[in-house]
Amino acid sequence: MRVSQLTIKRFRGIREATLLLPNHCVLIGDNNIGKTTILEALDLVLGPDRLSRQPPIDEHDFFRGHYRHTPPAEPAAPQGEGAAAPVPETPLAADAPAVTGVPATEGEETTEVATAQEDPIKIEIEATICDLNDDQKGRFGDYIEFWDSNLCKLYTEANPEGVDPGHISEALRVTFHGRYDEGEDDFEGATYFTRSLTEDDRPAVFSKRHKQICGFLYLRTVRTGSRALSLERGSLLDIILRLKEVRPKMWEATLNELAALQVAADAALGISPVLHSINAALKKYVPKEWGIEPHLKVSNLTREHLRKVITAFIATGEGSHAAPFYRQGTGTLNMLVLAMLSLIAADKQNVIFAMEEPETAIPPYAQKRIVHEVRKLASQTIFTSHSPYVLEEFAIDETVILTRDADGHLTKKDLLLPENVKLKRYRQQFRTRFCEGLLARRVLVAEGTTETAAFPAACRHLEELHPTRYTSLEALGICVVDADSESNIAGIAKLYRGLGKQTFAICDRQEEANQALIEAQVDLLLMHDQHGFEDLILAGTTEAALKRFARLIEWPTHLATQYPLRLDQPLEAMRAYFIATKGNGGIADFLAQCTEAETPAWIKEAAVRLKDFCQPPAAAEAPEAPEAPEAPEAPPEIEPDVG
Repeated sequence: MRVSQLTIKRFRGIREATLLLPNHCVLIGDNNIGKTTILEALDLVLGPDRLSRQPPIDEHDFFRGHYRHTPPAEPAAPQGEGAAAPVPETPLAADAPAVTGVPATEGEETTEVATAQEDPIKIEIEATICDLNDDQKGRFGDYIEFWDSNLCKLYTEANPEGVDPGHISEALRVTFHGRYDEGEDDFEGATYFTRSLTEDDRPAVFSKRHKQICGFLYLRTVRTGSRALSLERGSLLDIILRLKEVRPKMWEATLNELAALQVAADAALGISPVLHSINAALKKYVPKEWGIEPHLKVSNLTREHLRKVITAFIATGEGSHAAPFYRQGTGTLNMLVLAMLSLIAADKQNVIFAMEEPETAIPPYAQKRIVHEVRKLASQTIFTSHSPYVLEEFAIDETVILTRDADGHLTKKDLLLPENVKLKRYRQQFRTRFCEGLLARRVLVAEGTTETAAFPAACRHLEELHPTRYTSLEALGICVVDADSESNIAGIAKLYRGLGKQTFAICDRQEEANQALIEAQVDLLLMHDQHGFEDLILAGTTEAALKRFARLIEWPTHLATQYPLRLDQPLEAMRAYFIATKGNGGIADFLAQCTEAETPAWIKEAAVRLKDFCQPPAAAEAPEAPEAPEAPEAPPEIEPDVG
């Protein structure tokens, strides 16, 4: 069993999305792109315990908080002759977003008022489930449809024999609807068999029991782990006990044991005499039928109370001392949760397993173990992750890269390798070259290792020197990818641009043909006119900065012999040093100790251009003033040449 297609409308940050999901996949993208929202949507439509929470949704679950229509405004009375006639009301379009009465801000679409007959705004989540087992086919027979795995869509032709090929199989569609109830002034939600929404007079509810037959498990690290071994309703231990049908014997035996246990009955402890005094005083005022003999117990002796107070203890260290499970380390707790989920999956045999960030507090080797074990346990696994060790365990067609535009339309991008990036190279260099770019929203492709280390270091240092003028690449959300050669820049930039990311490039002076190839794949090209980055630094800095740095560093033996009087010839000596430390960040270290005036002008200009592109300066809105006589133009300020 697996979810082959998921459609989401008006849920949290997603206005609309339709995603095709493989058997096993990892969802990746920048933060707040919608990865967790997808898993939460699956939990709403398939999770057996999610709808037990009342209300199951709230104001913030609706796209941009729009959960009700704006009531039509009263037309203003005409004032005097010639007043304009009132504009007739216009109903909302079927797919137009609604508003809650808050004025639209800049960049948001405005919404027309709604008529009284307007349908309520609904969160809609539809999941198409295929690869059903025999039990599921029998249980859901009235609502079975057919899924064409070759065309990745439902088979709708009026030809019963057309479902015989192997690539067409039984499928089930279920839909969650969530809305605001005006009459109850509250939110409500339920899941239905999708076919019943259009074919039946009354929609058929896809109940909690139905969802248990499907078996959707959602592991949220903190929220699931904090009550994994408690007996609260919906906890992992509660689910395991329900599957093994041991609940009645456990409850009765535990309650009987606690009922026979008295607390502080020994008079030497001082508590029971006080209780006897209370009892004697009580008899003076009320008959014994009203209540006598107060004494202490360890529990309220109800099942609901036991659910909240019973928890598992785990031995720690070498000794026998045990502590509550939730006091264990985060990594231990995560592995404990995984072990319990594996028991549930083993009992169900046919589950969909969704897991957020398995790398949390887990070493790399354990991250890989988690991925392998979960994939063996479940018929479908859906992960979210920022770890290269997790991501490299998934094939290219199992890597779901998400992008979302300003209007809330979320789409899946396919990872297509350019001609100069072979699959073998992609796998070998995934951690060091490709992973960070896949997770970022903006990518700067650098020509080589020198630019990869030096330019980010310069931007970071310039921000420290003048934070209002410069911004570090990290603050701009830009990751730097080493192309390893000028001939690779265009291909790598094309890879990331095809995934919907903003791409930039930094390089030496290029021939016209290669420059044109690069410019076709980037949003901004930062190209200086020198033949090498070392030449750019030496031509743009000051001799004083070079001599100061030469005093600070420990010179390599061969350079100390070649340039014994390096302070007398700083240009030649530092050129040799920069070339010798090309892969060790020599230029990055130099730029990190320069003043703003000692930093080459091209680097400062490139940093400002990149900042202005990512964070366009807001246009200043000055109040209108009466025209004044033109003043004589002041001479332009001339920045001293520090090169």
